Amino acid sequence: MSAIHTWACFLLWIGFATQDKTPDVTVTCSVSEECVLPCSFPPDSEVTIEWFRQNVVVYKFELEDDDSNESSEEHFEHEQLEGRAVIFPHLISRGNATLILRKTGLKDRGTYRCHVHSSKGEHNAKVIVKVEAPIRGLSLELSRLSGYEEMKCIVRNVFPAPRVTWATEPPTFEDLRPVTRMLADKQGLYTVDSRLKRLNGQPDLIYICKVSTSYGGPSWTTSLREREIRGTQGRDLTIPCYAPPYLNNPFLHWSFNNGEDPSHILSYDSQLGDTVSSPPWHNHVELDGFRVPFGDGSLRLMDPKHLEHSGSYTCVFSVPYNSHTERTEVTIDDPAAGRSMPEGPSYWWIVGLVVGVLVLALVGMLAYLKAKGSTSKPRNDPEEVTELHLVKDSAADRHVTESSPLTVGGTNGQSGLQTGAQLT
Repeated sequence: MSAIHTWACFLLWIGFATQDKTPDVTVTCSVSEECVLPCSFPPDSEVTIEWFRQNVVVYKFELEDDDSNESSEEHFEHEQLEGRAVIFPHLISRGNATLILRKTGLKDRGTYRCHVHSSKGEHNAKVIVKVEAPIRGLSLELSRLSGYEEMKCIVRNVFPAPRVTWATEPPTFEDLRPVTRMLADKQGLYTVDSRLKRLNGQPDLIYICKVSTSYGGPSWTTSLREREIRGTQGRDLTIPCYAPPYLNNPFLHWSFNNGEDPSHILSYDSQLGDTVSSPPWHNHVELDGFRVPFGDGSLRLMDPKHLEHSGSYTCVFSVPYNSHTERTEVTIDDPAAGRSMPEGPSYWWIVGLVVGVLVLALVGMLAYLKAKGSTSKPRNDPEEVTELHLVKDSAADRHVTESSPLTVGGTNGQSGLQTGAQLT
């Protein structure tokens, strides 16, 4: 019996100890917006409410019932909350001591405790406040300021510091080596600048930048593809625009920029199936709305003009937290204008002059060689002429000696007789 009595007392003590205890509440608030710190208690006509931050009183409110005439008194114990913290007196009689923080900043992070003292007892509630600056937008563009082409992904005024990742569509086997810089301002908000060098030899790639936060909020994704095409004046031209497969039923927006302020061409809502276009483009563009929900937002440019329609066309597919941009540089050629345009300075005369000089030089060289050859034929070397005369004279002497009997006989009588006999 004593054991049962002991357990009963223990359970009764536990019940009284926890009857006013509420579980901890975690709230996540956004910078510059209102933050609601909930606190409820059993209603009473006379209460004293205190809000603690890190066990230090920052706000105090007293409600008294003086002959059925309610009176209240408010005290700010911390200058950072003065003018920004408020409790609604008309809700206190209903047991609501919720604290509203206006223009929340990063300095408001921490653990808060609501303590209510009334004739019915005391009540405590614990609230953990997290403050973040969520991603409001994400931009991705092609930059050439570094001497080469690079994709630049920027997100501003976020907290805590986000995580940035890159990918391509279709995937590439090359290592992506982005450079990411994070800079915090005086309020502690981060600006993130992440850059990825454009891959060579793959002009049709989609570059994807994804930014996520550590608080578990929604991740943002943006992607970009750049291309260039040419057309001819008066001939219809299709400007391609295709969404990545992860965008379903997107909203489509087309715009044009030729160096002046960007102008709206048209927009299409896949949910409503509605197209809205600007008057100047009514007769020059055509969109197949049935293809847009499937990711094909290509625009048909009809009867394009050289000056009016040459420029940058941008299509943007968007769904909550995700967007895809395709920017196309379009050049409309005008053949008639090209023929009528005065030709630029011609340099063919230089080529003709060089060829003429070479021909004259060649003719002169041939004439010189011919003249030299004709002059050298009748002229012989003096030594060669002397040797030739000597040979001829020697041959003539031998002929005279062999054919003259006198000469032979005079030389030797016997020989002369033998020769004469041979001759006889």
